Amino acid sequence: MKIISIQNNQGVPKYKQIISSIEKTIEDGLLKKDEKLPSINKVCLEFSLSRDTVLQAYEELKKRGIIYAILGKGYYIKSTEVYIKQRIFLLFEELNIFKEDLYNSFMENIGKGVEIDIFFHHFNLQVFQKLINDSNGNYTKYVIMPTNLVGAAAIIKTLPVNEVYILDQTNPELKSFPAVYQNHLTDIYNGLIKGKSRLNKYQKLIMIFPGFREPLGMKMGFEKFCTDFAFDHEIITEFKNREIKKGEVYIIPTDRDLVQVIEKAKLQDLKLGTDFGIISYNETPLKKIVENGITTISTNFEDMGKILAQMILKGKKEQIENKSNLIIRNSL
Repeated sequence: MKIISIQNNQGVPKYKQIISSIEKTIEDGLLKKDEKLPSINKVCLEFSLSRDTVLQAYEELKKRGIIYAILGKGYYIKSTEVYIKQRIFLLFEELNIFKEDLYNSFMENIGKGVEIDIFFHHFNLQVFQKLINDSNGNYTKYVIMPTNLVGAAAIIKTLPVNEVYILDQTNPELKSFPAVYQNHLTDIYNGLIKGKSRLNKYQKLIMIFPGFREPLGMKMGFEKFCTDFAFDHEIITEFKNREIKKGEVYIIPTDRDLVQVIEKAKLQDLKLGTDFGIISYNETPLKKIVENGITTISTNFEDMGKILAQMILKGKKEQIENKSNLIIRNSL
């Protein structure tokens, strides 16, 4: 059975001809799952090719999930779904309603012939490293959310450099990689400026910043705004057991703290938007109606997913700062 055919002077790179030959043989039903391919050495000798040329073809098929390798034995058919041209490794920190919007938008815009495997590292560096190590060489593209994990950049740099995209947060160590990201410092600073006329009615701004998962840029942007415009302010790591005072505005990155603040206000019989204010981070449908509307600073996660998909499909290598906005509602 002839699995591979090569034609000289065809204008198509030899490694691509190898790939096309194997794909056609699979489509014709002549290669089944777990059947062995000709060895790299055999293909090299038969067609007078370099080892690198054959290896490039086999590695491309491996990344697409069509073949797999057994060390010391060779390459075998893993899947007969040759229509899959891209296999994407997608590593999120966690799944929440914002990231679900991002994921759904990415899936809607990435098109057909793409297989996506999604994983979560839950802000754990050891899990992050294991998932990346286990995936290395098995995908055509790698989309990574490094968050603020110390040491993440060194791990990411073990992946094929031209196949990595950074998502949501980036940093100077990752500046060589294409990215679609939030600039949290600028986003919160500009958002507070947009709401400044309302903030002027209050006496003190308080940010609840636990500092474990939250981007440091949020804190820096908040501090810069308060300093530049002479607002009395405070940064606390938790809200627990705190009394809300009239004239305070709470800037709240996490929804868990948002719930605590609202519950406490009800116990103290304080009116949101009059006695005190709230600015929450990240827009959700519920924030449109909770307490007659919660003011938010938020990027557009659907746009982020769409931009990322377009970058991958078009092979672009850019760093794109996703837009953010202050959505003013009753809570301010």
